Amino acid sequence: MARKLRASQRAELYLIDVDTAEATLRFTSDTLLFEAPNWSPDGLSLFINGDGGLFQLAVDAGDLHEVDLDGITEINNDHVLSPDGSTAYVSSEDGHIHAVDIAGGGTRQVTTDKDTPFRHYLHGISPDGETLAYIGLAVDGEQVRTNVYTVPSNGGLDVQLTNDNFPDDGAEFSPDGQWIYFNSERGSTTPGHAQLFRMPALGGDAEQLTFDERVNWFPHPSPDGTRIAYVSFPPGTLGHPENVDVVVRLLDADGAIRDLAWAFGGQGTMNVPSWSPDGSKIAIVAYPLR
Repeated sequence: MARKLRASQRAELYLIDVDTAEATLRFTSDTLLFEAPNWSPDGLSLFINGDGGLFQLAVDAGDLHEVDLDGITEINNDHVLSPDGSTAYVSSEDGHIHAVDIAGGGTRQVTTDKDTPFRHYLHGISPDGETLAYIGLAVDGEQVRTNVYTVPSNGGLDVQLTNDNFPDDGAEFSPDGQWIYFNSERGSTTPGHAQLFRMPALGGDAEQLTFDERVNWFPHPSPDGTRIAYVSFPPGTLGHPENVDVVVRLLDADGAIRDLAWAFGGQGTMNVPSWSPDGSKIAIVAYPLR
């Protein structure tokens, strides 16, 4: 079921200048809990989910325009755009990834049923638009395992890139398509203590990128590949909950980390790729209580 705002809460979409940290409030609502902004490849629109639907919002002005999902079961906050901006790939509450023609030309299911209970949580698309990166959640009795997978965007055979019991999430391609970035608990013996990693896009050993006491989620490489934006939760956080104080941080190529923005949020703040195409801004959502 789609998340709802509390009686005293609103959702606020901000555009953050990554050099100056100046925040511009672009849109707010006290009725719709919207999440996870994507930036369109042409830089003119933002795409967010809310109440099980997908919405388009012009960057400069105007209100929300709902995208026709053509009967797809309500979607969650895992969605990405094709490099040409014509297609939105979405994770549905039916457990599958679907492709949506943004102009209204219909939809298609990308992923296939598995032999055991399985859900697909989409996070990334390759620079050529041919491959999707997702987290597969498999249920075997009482055991739940999350691993990194890829699948052709036109449908086809999945490729499993990790195969272990470490919780993983947020799998996203680098701008050159050579790496997949993700967050994982594989670097810690403390449950819930996720850090950032990357691995070759065709599979291989995972390289740890952050090493601190905070809980770090959803790495998003900048368009030029020099910086990683991510959501940092307080020490001791389990998972990536909603309604907590978080910091949006930037990790530079030299390993330096800079705090960019503070928000009351977490889940929904920056789950998906949210850089502007020119790399000058990121879009985030906060959920302040009035």
